[in-house]
Amino acid sequence: MPTARMETARIAALLAPYLGSEGLTPAQLGQLSKYIDLLLKWNARMNLTSVREPEQIVTRHFGESLFTARHLFPLADSVATLGDVGSGAGFPGLPIAIARPQVRATLIEAHGKKSVFLKEVVRGLGLANVTVVATRAEKCVERFDVVTFRAVEHFEAILPVSAGLVGSRGRLAALLGSSQAKAIKGVIGAEWTVHANVYFPDSSQRLLWIASRK
Repeated sequence: MPTARMETARIAALLAPYLGSEGLTPAQLGQLSKYIDLLLKWNARMNLTSVREPEQIVTRHFGESLFTARHLFPLADSVATLGDVGSGAGFPGLPIAIARPQVRATLIEAHGKKSVFLKEVVRGLGLANVTVVATRAEKCVERFDVVTFRAVEHFEAILPVSAGLVGSRGRLAALLGSSQAKAIKGVIGAEWTVHANVYFPDSSQRLLWIASRK
């Protein structure tokens, strides 16, 4: 049976710990609600996320992404280019693009069906500031002001690739497990200055790591 649409007031309440004093407009909450609906619909046919419960999807995926937006782009009118590596179901890149419409986001996803899903979300939400690139990150020639990625199985391989996409004076942001954060310097070297190493709300295991080139 189809899942009933979650009320935007409930979405806002679940996201409040991740947003701090910052709020979302009714239009942005509407976009998030539609995104959740699309994610649940597509996830029934393909494995976009192992998290199945709608409220956990809101906190784990959307909350962490919006927490990242707050730390990367503290001003709502921030202008920058963002590359989201291995975007998968769109996290953290798509929620960042919703919260920060001045940021031009490129979602890099090599998996064909996942890139089709991302394009459907971008079209359905009318996100003019988002481009989906269906290719491996190693083949991406563009450089970005900010590059994001979430921890993946092949962490040691994707981290240096992501770092290579960061432009001059740009920043690299990773959503990680605490054990991965301890190993990160050994993977990309010492030419990075760490600016943030912040645990997500209600988590002692997952954190946001942000660094820039020295």
